[in-house]
Amino acid sequence: MILADYHMHSSNSGDSETPMEEMTLSSIKMGLKEICFTEHMDMDFPLLPGLPPDPFLLDVEAYKNELTYYKEKFADKINIKFGIEIGMQEQVASENTALIKTHDFDFVIASLHLLDHNDPYYGEFWGGKKVEDVLRHYFEETLKNIKLFSDFDVLGHLDYIARYVPEGDHTYSYERFKDIIDEILKYLADSGKGLDLNSNALKSFSYGNSNPSPEAIARFRELGGKIITFGSDAHTPEGVASAFDQMRDIALNAGFTEYYTFEKRVPTAHNL
Repeated sequence: MILADYHMHSSNSGDSETPMEEMTLSSIKMGLKEICFTEHMDMDFPLLPGLPPDPFLLDVEAYKNELTYYKEKFADKINIKFGIEIGMQEQVASENTALIKTHDFDFVIASLHLLDHNDPYYGEFWGGKKVEDVLRHYFEETLKNIKLFSDFDVLGHLDYIARYVPEGDHTYSYERFKDIIDEILKYLADSGKGLDLNSNALKSFSYGNSNPSPEAIARFRELGGKIITFGSDAHTPEGVASAFDQMRDIALNAGFTEYYTFEKRVPTAHNL
């Protein structure tokens, strides 16, 4: 059993309304021994329908104060870590780096949620575009951004964009984009950075696969990748640790025997 969920959100993130206490109580009920809140910080987020301006600007101090309260309250039941999910964009790389340097996070996820300052979550994003070109551009931008913003521990949901391709489209596969994905994986492995093994799409999206795909996870191992973390990407209590049994099998089949937790950015290995 995986005992640590290292990718979850509460109402401190712009896309969750769930109080931190509810997420924590759900984690305890699920039998987890450790969790890491990784609240969203996406600077320079575009103005989109139905969203307020800057919906993912995180009040880091308020977030930390709340987390510290629950960390102490539930200290005899679960270990709560102070994490963040940084939204990468080229124009805010220096601001992201400065933010990380000025706070004592336990763990940092770097994720690419936007492409050319647009959100692939919205159906109109895909209008008039060739899916294959969009996917390749997304991976190219991922490689560029992990080099521009290097102060992170794991790359979040590597093939995240595959969740949002138009319904019924089957363009994406690891093999089809192997050349550019391998560049990303090799850079991560050579830099001592890890992968967020994200189970969200296994239960919540018609895409129905892990992010990254099992093939990409196996390739990371082949290229010397060592660090993996397990994350449900939960925004509600029922999502905590979702599909972790499937994610564990994927990791074992890829050749991994350990997963990692973090404290003050220092990784600790645990047996799978």
